[in-house]
Amino acid sequence: MPCRILPLAITAATVTTALGRGREAQLRALRERRSGLRANDFTRSPLPCAIGRVAGIEDVTLPPELRDLDSRNHRLAWLGLHGDGFIDAARAAVARHGAAHVALLAATSTASIGATEAAYSELAGDRFPASLAAPELHTLHSLGLLLERVIGARGPCMSQSTACSSSAKIFAQGERLLRLGLADAVVLAGVDSLCGSVLFGFNALELVAPQPCRPFDAQRNGISIGEAAGFVLLERDGPPGAPHLLGHGESSDAHHMSTPHPQGLGARLAIEAALARAGLAAADIDYINLHGTATAKNDEVEAAVIAALFPPTTRASSTKGWTGHTLGAAGIVEAVLCLLALEHGCVPGTLNTTTPAAACGPQLALANETRTLRTALSNSFGFGGNNCALVFGRGQP
Repeated sequence: MPCRILPLAITAATVTTALGRGREAQLRALRERRSGLRANDFTRSPLPCAIGRVAGIEDVTLPPELRDLDSRNHRLAWLGLHGDGFIDAARAAVARHGAAHVALLAATSTASIGATEAAYSELAGDRFPASLAAPELHTLHSLGLLLERVIGARGPCMSQSTACSSSAKIFAQGERLLRLGLADAVVLAGVDSLCGSVLFGFNALELVAPQPCRPFDAQRNGISIGEAAGFVLLERDGPPGAPHLLGHGESSDAHHMSTPHPQGLGARLAIEAALARAGLAAADIDYINLHGTATAKNDEVEAAVIAALFPPTTRASSTKGWTGHTLGAAGIVEAVLCLLALEHGCVPGTLNTTTPAAACGPQLALANETRTLRTALSNSFGFGGNNCALVFGRGQP
């Protein structure tokens, strides 16, 4: 098992999802048990399913100096950056530490693929239309390039794309940069937007539910895809009462391209490593935000792992019934939801779920609960066996 790490302060955080923009909008929807999922009105071709669509992206206009990177993903990033004053906090960190000492880690599974789809649909002969011809726009690193310009950070800038674990893994990467002295602050960004390739791709895998997803329900039948932008600022020290990243764990079980290890080996290794780095036992975790995609195998395996590792008193839930599965942004979205749970003593239930599957233990919370929470674990598991678990704590550890 890995050694314990020094806790890192989370000095700023925001998230924009189908529930709204900023932390307060997320908290209000969680308390009201109001889902952000709605009938698919995104694809031109019919696809009967529920989606988590962020309102207002179409009305966003990027500044002139960013127009060469214009895409739905980057408009969503721009919208999200301005939630909870995050852009000001990030720029203040650059001023405080120096641009070369602030790292920027971007996570996405689709980047600007929606713009690439549009470019191919509007070919002028064998060339992209002029408005979509910028080469950088069509690279996986386009989000990082955009954020570098906006925030002004000049430290290490890297992109992470490991499917649905992407924006959880950047917390681990950020901790390593700070621990090794390669940065004094790290801006973490996870952004993924709706696009045809993702919606029809998951539908081709027979993983998309026709109705809003039902994580861990005995009758679950697939995911609801959403879009989101989340941002977190990590520093060694923070103000009194700041939440902290206590631990992280990663694994790669590589069992199957789209199915988890049947005994949950990778998930278990990631969770155990995260607990070890936090210096905690499973019984010390008060709340778990489960990956909980509402697919048959993911929920079955994850439920069994949680039931085996954690005591009955631990509370656990999936929040994807609220936001949808936001793919590469899911890790950072659910990390911020954990921070809200810790701050406000609110355990979100598992929306849309009425009859827990047989593999579920007593940890699964269906209804919202109010209780004092000191620690939270967030699970993010991606295709190909990319697993990441994060542990957060409330206040000064």
